[in-house]
Amino acid sequence: MKKVIVLAAAAAALAFAGQAAAADKKVLAIVVKGLDNAFFESIHQGCEKWNSENASSEYTCFYTGPASTSDEAGEAQIVSDLLAKPDTAAMAISPSNAQLIAQAIKSANPTIPVMTVDADLSKDDAALRKTYLGTDNYLMGKDLGEYVKKAAPNGGTVCTIEGNPAADNILRRAQGFRDALTGKEGLAELKGEGGWTEAPGCPVFTNDDGAKGVQAMNDILAANPNLTAFGIMGGWPLFMAPQAYRDLTKPLADNLGSGKLIIAAADTIGDEVAIAKEGLVSILVGQRPFEMGYKAPTVMISLIKGEKVDDPVFTGLDICTKDTADTCIQK
Repeated sequence: MKKVIVLAAAAAALAFAGQAAAADKKVLAIVVKGLDNAFFESIHQGCEKWNSENASSEYTCFYTGPASTSDEAGEAQIVSDLLAKPDTAAMAISPSNAQLIAQAIKSANPTIPVMTVDADLSKDDAALRKTYLGTDNYLMGKDLGEYVKKAAPNGGTVCTIEGNPAADNILRRAQGFRDALTGKEGLAELKGEGGWTEAPGCPVFTNDDGAKGVQAMNDILAANPNLTAFGIMGGWPLFMAPQAYRDLTKPLADNLGSGKLIIAAADTIGDEVAIAKEGLVSILVGQRPFEMGYKAPTVMISLIKGEKVDDPVFTGLDICTKDTADTCIQK
């Protein structure tokens, strides 16, 4: 494991050094949870768009992260290494493990501005960063939950598919989802409140692995054939394992069409909107990762200059169903 971390950090350091030396610019670093996730590639594209529009700037946007979203220690090591580099002018981090990243920031004790993007630190550690840029994750989860509650007003049995158990953004979505279903705030588990009960074995944490998410859904359905709803807090099963997801849900198409089964999922990445058009997911609540990557350098520069920056800085949401799939994504 240590060897993998060292290799990941070394690769990031070499890439960083090569880009910074070639451009001879101050670096605005964006460190994401993992490079194996299409969501983060959209952040990358936003970062590169900013570079193309600001070619004469003294700053360059540099995107990096561990090879895998499951490599929490690798992300923390990259953060530590880049914070130690003199060319790093500011950093935006999407923490996979909020506590681990907080500890890395504390240990580095940086003098440069640090912010979060896409995922935040816990409330207890929020003072370690200047601002958060990204989705209102609680609202996102609440939108998913409100749809499910409207579709099944009498309640039922529900299962949430979540990612990393230490990822603050996912935990906030799950809380918003439960709060919307029950009309009560702060419940860690549903035991009949508002008519809703969580299925045994739920929530399921998949560490952002699409194939694991599909398998988890299959297992939960096998054990709970009358399940009312899935709340998928990150779209990993749909955009990382789209064929496996289709294979699972096509036999359930009639139940999805009638509302006997509801699947409410986050994101509008990859095949997700196409899957909505096919009627194999009830609703998508999509984020705007390109906007996050595009705005992050500008926010970092404002922080460097000591300008007032709102905290948080929220990006929008796109709500898609089968009927709205052709027009639901903001261009």
